[in-house]
Formats: sequence, structure tokens, C-alpha cells
Amino acid sequence: MPWKVRDAMSERLDLVTLAGQPGADMTELCRRFGVSRKTGYKWLARFAELGAEGLLDRPHRPKVSPRRTVGAVEEAVLELRRANPVWGGRKIRHALSRGTGAASVPAASTITGILRRNGLLNRETPSPEPFKRFAAEAPNHLWQMDFKGHFALDGRTDGTGERCFPLTVLDDHSRYLLGARACANETEATVRERLGRVFKEHGLPDAMITDNGNPWGQQNGPTRLTRLSVWLIRLGIRPLWSRPRHPQTMGKIERLHRTMKAELLQGRRFLDFAAAQAGLDRWRRHYNHDRPHESLDGEVPSSRYRMSRRSMPTALPEPEYLDDDRVGRVRRNGCLRCRPDGRRVDLQLSIAFAGQLAAIRPSTEDGIFHVWFSRYRIAEVDLRKNLERPSVTHLFAHL
Repeated sequence: MPWKVRDAMSERLDLVTLAGQPGADMTELCRRFGVSRKTGYKWLARFAELGAEGLLDRPHRPKVSPRRTVGAVEEAVLELRRANPVWGGRKIRHALSRGTGAASVPAASTITGILRRNGLLNRETPSPEPFKRFAAEAPNHLWQMDFKGHFALDGRTDGTGERCFPLTVLDDHSRYLLGARACANETEATVRERLGRVFKEHGLPDAMITDNGNPWGQQNGPTRLTRLSVWLIRLGIRPLWSRPRHPQTMGKIERLHRTMKAELLQGRRFLDFAAAQAGLDRWRRHYNHDRPHESLDGEVPSSRYRMSRRSMPTALPEPEYLDDDRVGRVRRNGCLRCRPDGRRVDLQLSIAFAGQLAAIRPSTEDGIFHVWFSRYRIAEVDLRKNLERPSVTHLFAHL
């Protein structure tokens, strides 16, 4: 089967990187990327022989060689800086030492001096105060997802042209950028379609964290859950939300967006969505496979990422409940009609659950029942005082 329209180099790098991880299933990997096993093994062999250059349609001369002279090393420093104008001495050193060993590469301070001497470093950047980093324990335990600020297409700055909304998905443990998709809007339907493509290629995470705005969550509704988060739950993904007024909760993806702006979007225009997606694909390849990360001790995200063993199902599974649960389907207005104790009761939940199967389960306290959706307890119902208007306490905060 042919490669997808998306940047072929990005596809090939993703495939060979994931195939090289311990326990990788080559058959499943080729299926997710839409290529035959023969094609997959062909690129794997070329990558093993020539590295990333073996994945190009045409061979290129290596940019860096450990046998270069001191002058040639300095030229390599300048070449990397011109190609990556926001890189400093430490990132350039990590990039040069990859595959050659740190002993043959100048110190970061020496590289900074080279940049300054050649007029490529015009100001001093103050060292940030040290802080404690949090990261998920393993790949696919937690993904972060958000939209990057939108920008105009076709070079129009008067606000009348189409606008692109880049949707990004990041693995919290490895900083691996799983998806960067050019979207025409920020609707729930668009997110599901784009996110579904990421799930088909990389599998499913255990949990997904987003901010609190639409389509991620409802801050002012009866429950924080939206149709999107209900869809994630049915896929076996736990939805999480950042703490209000605490942007550091989503710090990794916020940092990603600043890097994207500096390295890709700043001072650049895209004619249409196809051009914007091509630019995002190229930059995603660079971010995952070439750009050293300080938080990863100078390694690249692809060296830390492993593909998920949970594949995207072909059909969305229905929630499963206990044999003695009272199960009903939520109506279009978000109401669940049920008989928790033999008497009919209408429970107002949320339109996010419209059409979904939910269950009523008694608690250990007489007259108190719990509403379950899939494996989550979403509400508590008190039938002790008023049967016609029962007290419903939403437990979305306890997901």
C-alpha cells in the first residue's frame, strides 16, 4: 500500500523508530501506518544501514562527520544555528554529538563563543531558576492535548481569510509529538476526527489531560464531562483536566507551543490548509527526531517513546455493567429514567450522555444510589426526601 499524503519522511521515521523499540509488533505497526510488511522492513533495513538519511528518496552527504577538522566543526556549528535560529550552545552540542560521542564535540560554552563571534548571538539569556519537573512514569500513561493559537492562511492579516487551528497531542513521558493537525475550527467533531487518526497510528493512552474550555470540559454545566470526554471514556481513556488558573498543569504542551511559534510559525505564511499541514509535518519530524531536549538530558523524544499496545477499536464498545445493575439509556435531554428501588425516577444528568447506557447501583447507605457510566461513578442520588425531585450530586471531580 502507498504511503499517506502526510510527509513521507515523518511517516518513515515514526515507523522505524517505533519498530526499534523493545517488544514492537512489526505486523501491527505496518497495519497502523498503512504499508505492507515488505515496505516496512525495507525502510527498517535502510535506516539500520544509513540512519535517517537512508529514508530519503535521494541520498545526501552527511552534514556532520567525526573526522572533520576543527574549522569544519565550527562550520557545522554555524550551519546548525542558521538552520535552527533559536538553538543555543547546549542544543547544538547535543545535536553534533549524536552518533559521534561528546568527546569529539566542543563544550557548550565554546559553541556559544562561536555563535557570538560570528554575530549569531546578540543578547544574553538569563538562566531560569531550577524547578521540579513532573513526568508520567512511562509512554502512553498520559497524553496532553490542546489547540495552538490560530493564525490566518493565505497571508491575510485583516482577519477576513480562513484561519488555521493547529491541534497538538503530546506524550507526557517522552515529549513525543504524536500529532500536529491543521484544523479549520475547534469543534468536538473536528477533534474526534483528527484525534481518531492519531489513535489509529499510535494506539490509545491510559489518560488524556486537557484544559477546561470547550470542547474539552464544561466549567459551568452540571457536569464537567462533554461528548468528547464521554467518547474517550468509551475508548477506555481516562479524561483529566488542568487546574483552573494553573497553566503549569499543561506546562509541557504550552512549552511545545512556544517552540512551535519560534521555529515554525513566526514570520512565516501558509497559502492554505495543505501547505500548513505540510509545514506542521516537517516540523513535527524535526521536533521528534532531531531537536535535543534539555528535560531528556539532550536526547530526542523518539528515543524515549514506545507505541501503545492498545489499538484503536474498529467499533466503539458499549459500556459493560454488573448483572444486578439497573441499566438504562440516557435521553436526548440528558435525563435517565430508571427504577432504582422499584419506583420510577427521572434523573437529570447531562446531554453529554445522550444516547449512552448508564447504570444505577445501590450504595451501602439505605436510600442512596450511585449512577455509573462505564467504570466511573458519575453521580450520587438521594431518594430519601423527595422521589419526584431527587437530589442528584454530580461526582465529575472524582474521575
